Amino acid sequence: MPSALVTGGAGFIGSHLVDRLVEEGWNVTVLDNFSTGRFENIANAFKTGRLRIIIGDAKTVDLLSEEGNVEYVFHFAANPDVRETSPSIHFQENVVATFNMLEYARKAGVRMFVFASSSTVYGDASKIPTPEEYGPLKPISLYGAAKLAAEGLVSSYCYTFGMSGVSLRLANVVGPRLTHGVVHDFINKLLQNPGRLEILGDGSQRKSYIWVGDCVEAVLHVSRLVEASGYEVYNIGSDDWVTVSEIADMVIESMGLSSVEKVFTGGVENGRGWIGDVKLMNLDISRIKATGWRPRHTSREAVKLSIEERLRELGLKS
Repeated sequence: MPSALVTGGAGFIGSHLVDRLVEEGWNVTVLDNFSTGRFENIANAFKTGRLRIIIGDAKTVDLLSEEGNVEYVFHFAANPDVRETSPSIHFQENVVATFNMLEYARKAGVRMFVFASSSTVYGDASKIPTPEEYGPLKPISLYGAAKLAAEGLVSSYCYTFGMSGVSLRLANVVGPRLTHGVVHDFINKLLQNPGRLEILGDGSQRKSYIWVGDCVEAVLHVSRLVEASGYEVYNIGSDDWVTVSEIADMVIESMGLSSVEKVFTGGVENGRGWIGDVKLMNLDISRIKATGWRPRHTSREAVKLSIEERLRELGLKS
């Protein structure tokens, strides 16, 4: 079976990918500095004996001195907070880290470089659903800008050095082990005050969500498709979308609460939750669907499942 390096492999999406790779018999190396990743996320995979862990930072680590050949790099290490407004954090964690991993891949002769990008590269797209060929790309957040810069690096390395790679523009991924985002935030707020839920923005923000298991399936599916064809870009998401206010209602219902006052902050600029918040996001996924992949869950189903999983993790549901 092939060998893989998963950066950020102890984090949310990365750990689910690690589980799937190990299950399929891959030899996997996880690179993680454990700033947000957790060992318990990959504990079961580690017990199989097919997982090696390198505690290190993707921005600075020198992997060429490590033993073993890596055929695939799945680069999922990043600053995950779209709301972060420090340019330095986004540049270091999302751009410099990608550059360092690309340098490793180039020198080590890695077969395939898979980059976890984001729907935020599109900014406020005028065409919804938004296809991969949409442009010009005008990210409105530092996070989106850093992801787009990293995409440019991946593309240029593939064309300049004869590498194969793919950038995956992900919708909002939800599921077990999630440590940030609207579902996580709403549950935490209601645990602190069951009678009041503060909602950033005006609640009409409408976006697509994808179940993490569906996302992992798409990652593996696309990495095999692109393997010998240079560089490609694929949207990964669901066909539908759901509003923030609707998600609030789903969380309230799942927690068995009644008489919850929903308090909308009003947000910034036309009801966004924060500066850089893309208010409307729905990806056109017809390209990847044409290759045989499609999500098993709708956005609404993915959100509902994620709420239930989070409540189970907290011991609030069996």
